[in-house]
Amino acid sequence: MWLSLAFLSALLLGAYDTCKKASLNGNAVIPVLLLNTLFCSLLFLPLILLSKVAPQTIQDTIFYVPEADLRTHLFIFLKACIVLSSWLFAYFATKHLPITIAAPIKASQPILTLIGAMLIYGETLNVYQWIGVLVAIVAFILLSISGKKEGINFKHNIWIIFILLATITGAMSGLYDKYLMSHGFHRMTVLVWYSYYQLALMLIITLVLWYPKRNNSTPFVWRKSIFFISLFLVCADFVYFYALSYPDSMISIVSLVRRSSVVVSFTAGAIFFREKNIKHKAIDLLLVLIGMLFLYWGTK
Repeated sequence: MWLSLAFLSALLLGAYDTCKKASLNGNAVIPVLLLNTLFCSLLFLPLILLSKVAPQTIQDTIFYVPEADLRTHLFIFLKACIVLSSWLFAYFATKHLPITIAAPIKASQPILTLIGAMLIYGETLNVYQWIGVLVAIVAFILLSISGKKEGINFKHNIWIIFILLATITGAMSGLYDKYLMSHGFHRMTVLVWYSYYQLALMLIITLVLWYPKRNNSTPFVWRKSIFFISLFLVCADFVYFYALSYPDSMISIVSLVRRSSVVVSFTAGAIFFREKNIKHKAIDLLLVLIGMLFLYWGTK
């Protein structure tokens, strides 16, 4: 069940990446990210109110948000800091890079997560899962190499560095998620409150870094896709944390499957954004799908 949830999360994550690219093209990054955190928080507000005022209405459902002590909130605040760091790097990179380059590089995140999961959590993979992981890793590397045909110098491009930093911090977040879920932290408590902490942090960043210099930078333009960034992200994260709550779930596999969202991003890049070298990258994407199939067979 947890693997099926991971695939659903990947689909939603691909839609999130597509809306993010549509929102950021020629737009100011920081206010877009601020609105993203705001809408995520607002989407969770009814669940917080119901859990506080009338807990009996949703207490036995997957939407209930339990009370949390100070220690729990400190752990969640750390989660917010890690995720927001990854988002800041990823948003700036997404604005300046083709999605068919940024998404595949970000898709290499499970390699780092896998190494961390094996070193920290002692996770082991069966033969089918190893084949799936290795095929997917090769596919992600080939996708990244294909991006060089876009004329981008990978060694001296700051946005490539940003997407690499987003990948590293994203892997840290995935490993930390597994720690939280395996140590009794309720998935809804983590999911809801880290959104509010991110909103608070983004308010500070916006007021200090962007607002005073807004007239000298890229102007902000409202687009409907900005709201859908939040909607798809909330749904993707909800399904993701639900998958991790299963005792037998493996963060290395869940993280890798989530990165298959690159298929959705790739398709959007070809259809909506008219990006280049699509035929060369299609073969690499086929390898991604083959890798996902082996992962699925390995959990049977």
